[in-house]
Amino acid sequence: MSAEVDRARSRAGLVSTVVVVLLAAFGVWALWPGGTPARPAAADGAALPTALPTALPTAELAPLRAAAALDPCPAATGAAPAGPLAGITVPCLGEERAVDLGAALAGRPALINVWASWCAPCRTELPALAEYAARPGAVPVLGVDVRDDPRAALALLADLGVRLPSVTDPDGALTAALDLPPALPMTYVVRADGSVARVDPPIPFGSADEVARAVAELA
Repeated sequence: MSAEVDRARSRAGLVSTVVVVLLAAFGVWALWPGGTPARPAAADGAALPTALPTALPTAELAPLRAAAALDPCPAATGAAPAGPLAGITVPCLGEERAVDLGAALAGRPALINVWASWCAPCRTELPALAEYAARPGAVPVLGVDVRDDPRAALALLADLGVRLPSVTDPDGALTAALDLPPALPMTYVVRADGSVARVDPPIPFGSADEVARAVAELA
């Protein structure tokens, strides 16, 4: 009888463990805006749009980009592209111009930050990244706005006074190249040889000093 009780308790414990693991996995998946259940609300409490605009007229975005006063998206450095970003071309946020990321970041260290206007931690991290980028000797910092309405993205940058150059990833090519996990924000250091290292653990930066340390460790 004791052996049967022990076996029953063991089966019950195993079932409980499996349930906990499944619930945890489901919760992480639900945080990514592509998931259907429990889409997170924006910071102002409004529900996220179920259908994000894939293309908006440049005439509509131009005044928003002008108001944000963003720095220009990077141009080709002249060095040969290498690594996972080679051949990846994405639009500059709020513009029709395309950016060849492999060519634009080739031959020098750089930092890529993936963000969105609906991501609350991104709102506190972006100013720290901008402060770092303004320091003498800082590596170039490029933002990647994903799964977002470009109007909301440009408005957020304008509100924060963050002028970091940013691109979008409407086709998911850059997301795939970076092997982006289902969570934001996420930051990567691109080395001069084209290899890419993700900042891990992906704790949002709280200061320019934290950004500088991550770059020093991974570049």
